[in-house]
Amino acid sequence: MKNSEMRYTPGPREFERMTTEELRATFLIEKVFEPGELTLHMLDLDRVIVGGVVPLDSPIELGAPPAIAEEFFNARRELGVLNIGGKGTVSVDGEKHALGKLDMIYAGRGVRSIAFASDDAEQPARFYLVSYPAHAAHPLRVIRAADAQAAELGTQESANRRRLAKYIHPDAGPSSQLVMGVTELHTGSVWNTMPPHTHQRRTEIYLYFDVPQDAVVFHLLGEPNATRNLVVRDGQVALSPSWSIHAGCGTANYKFCWAMGGENQVFSDMQAVSMDTLR
Repeated sequence: MKNSEMRYTPGPREFERMTTEELRATFLIEKVFEPGELTLHMLDLDRVIVGGVVPLDSPIELGAPPAIAEEFFNARRELGVLNIGGKGTVSVDGEKHALGKLDMIYAGRGVRSIAFASDDAEQPARFYLVSYPAHAAHPLRVIRAADAQAAELGTQESANRRRLAKYIHPDAGPSSQLVMGVTELHTGSVWNTMPPHTHQRRTEIYLYFDVPQDAVVFHLLGEPNATRNLVVRDGQVALSPSWSIHAGCGTANYKFCWAMGGENQVFSDMQAVSMDTLR
């Protein structure tokens, strides 16, 4: 298990004085997926844990990092897992669940054993993990990409035509606070979430993936009147505190997994930002 120490994020006043290097070290997780490894990043943002697992020839078990002071990972947590790679399986308390690309599994509080495996080490699964504290136990669910609740948003003229798919959300089944889904931009579209917004009652985490090797995404963050940007590449995660906008523009189309946790789960609970207030 790598990188399991706690990461703390500053407030908006400190944010305005940060250098590029400091911004990247604080709000960007560059190394999430490493072959043959389990990587966990513990954040003070609503106590979220973000991680990646890339099994090769052997399964990898999800252990409990010392910072959560528990015998097993889901003792007081819930977990969402999205596969963005080759075919694989997630074993939950000994029961195997096959996940293809863009399939997701939800494991609730109280699950004692979770392990990850790839069907083919040459084309390994890439499991993305998001976990928040949970106040109650909810049933395990496997959500196939084809079954996620999806909607088409944006227009080609504004270069933000995209498909937003909700996987873990109250309309599909209960969770304590985790909300999670995938947005895919159509060919020729590059903008996501513009005009932007904030979430005063929860934090949001963005995993950018299927970004072409020669492309980048410029992720916008900060208060609406004092924005900055991060240059993000494939398989990297941008962190968005409740006071920060979150939007991105790529040099090609891409996908991203959005995950949220906090005070409520209402998808539309957001504070819209007028374009004329952006700075």
